[in-house]
Amino acid sequence: MGESTKSSMPASKYYGILEISKSASLADICKSYKHLVRKWHPDRNRSNQAEAVEKFRSINEAYRVLSQNKREEVDILKNDVAKTPKKFLKQQEKDKDDNELQISSPTLLSRTTSRISPSVDFYTSMPSFLSMSGASSPTTPRTPISDQTPSLSKIASKPIIFSQSTSRRKPQPIKKKLECTLEELCNGCVKKVTITRDFIATTGLIIKEEEVLTIKVKPGWKRGTKISFEGKGEERAGTHGSDIIFSIDEKKHSLFKREGDDLVLGVEVPLVQALTGCTITIPLLGGDEMTLSFDDKIIYPGYEKIIPGQGMPKPKQENIRGDLVLQFLIEFPIYLSEDQRFQVVSILEDHITSE
Repeated sequence: MGESTKSSMPASKYYGILEISKSASLADICKSYKHLVRKWHPDRNRSNQAEAVEKFRSINEAYRVLSQNKREEVDILKNDVAKTPKKFLKQQEKDKDDNELQISSPTLLSRTTSRISPSVDFYTSMPSFLSMSGASSPTTPRTPISDQTPSLSKIASKPIIFSQSTSRRKPQPIKKKLECTLEELCNGCVKKVTITRDFIATTGLIIKEEEVLTIKVKPGWKRGTKISFEGKGEERAGTHGSDIIFSIDEKKHSLFKREGDDLVLGVEVPLVQALTGCTITIPLLGGDEMTLSFDDKIIYPGYEKIIPGQGMPKPKQENIRGDLVLQFLIEFPIYLSEDQRFQVVSILEDHITSE
C-alpha cells in the first residue's frame, strides 16, 4: 500500500476517535473501525458531506496507527514464541478467530459481476479526494500467524478478476397493489408511489434510498391491469435490480358496480309508483345526474333499463364507453288493511278478467 508516515497526533487521541479503550485488542479496533467507517462514509452522508469526509479521514488515520501498533505487539510475541509458546499460541488463536478486516469490514460488491471478490481492497476503491494528505491509505490488519501456515490474508492478497460480461441473475419481481376508485379509473389520474430500496453504490456499499414512482392511470383500466418498473426493486451482489410490478385494484363503490365496461346501478321504486308511473332522478359516475320518466310503463320486479354511453371508457376504443344498466327494486308495503286488500283484489281481478 506504500510507506507509512509518522503521525503527529498522540496515540491516546486515536482511541477517542475510534471510541475504544486503551486496552482494546486488534479485534476491538477492527470492529469499531468497521462500524464507524460505515457510519461516516461520504456516500451515506450527502447532506453533511464535508463533515463526513473529515470524520472519514480521521477514522482511517486512527485505525492505521492503532492497528500498526497492535501488529507490532503481536510481532514481539511471535519472536518470543520459543520462550513462551503457550502464551503465543493463545494470542495467535484469538487473533485467528478475529482475523482480517477483509472479512469483517464492509464488503465491496461488484455491480458488474456475479460474485463477490474477497480480494477487493476497501481503501484502493476510495476516491482520491478521501486519501490522507502526505500519507498513504491504511492497510488492512494482518493475522500474526506463522509464515509456514497459509493464512486467509495471503490467499486473499492475490487478485481474482471476473469478466464484466459475466451475466447476472434476474431476481423475482416485487408485486404491489395500486388501489383506484371507479372515478379515477373512469377519468384517468396520476398516482405517485414512494418506495424504499437497497442499491449498490459506486463504492460497493449497500445503501438505502427513497424514490417516487409516477404512474399514469389511463381511463378504462380494469382490475388486474399491470404496470412494471424495470430494475427499481432491491439490488444485491451478483444480481440485477428486481422489477416492481403494480397491479390495479378497484375500490368498492357505494353506488355502482362494474361489470366489464358496463356499470350497474340499483334503483328502488315504491310499488305505487312502479304501477302508476313516475319520474326519477338517477346519479351518474362523476357526480352528474339524469332524469328518467316512466309514465307509460309499469316497472315490474327484475325490470332493467340500459342507458348507452354512461358506463366505463373502453381503453382500446377511443371516446367509446360502455353502458349504464339500471336494475329496479320494487318496494312492497309491509302492511295492508282489510279494505285495502279488498280493493287490490278487485282491481287485479278486473285486470285478469279483461285479459
